[in-house]
Amino acid sequence: MPSLGAVLDASVLFPAALRDTLLRAAHEGLYRLHWSDAILVEVYRNLIETGRASQRQAQRLIATMQEAFPDATVTGFESLVDRMANDPKDRHVLAAAVVTGARVIVTS
Repeated sequence: MPSLGAVLDASVLFPAALRDTLLRAAHEGLYRLHWSDAILVEVYRNLIETGRASQRQAQRLIATMQEAFPDATVTGFESLVDRMANDPKDRHVLAAAVVTGARVIVTS
């Protein structure tokens, strides 16, 4: 397993080409991929709201990502969210990184 852990924020999972590149790199073992259900919900919501995907397409995409990376979903970070000092809307991302020991947060 790669030693470098990275939490991918919704902003980099939303654009198809960037998402594909990041997921392929993780699949090749270049880094250990992490995300939370909250991050995936944000991706899902943005895909639908922008018209880039239907609800069904977005659901399938998220399910495929979760199936391809079954160990990526971070849990147990919720109690840390309010203690994070960054922007309130991004605190869940930082808390997920803290819990996993990720050294990198990939965002735009």
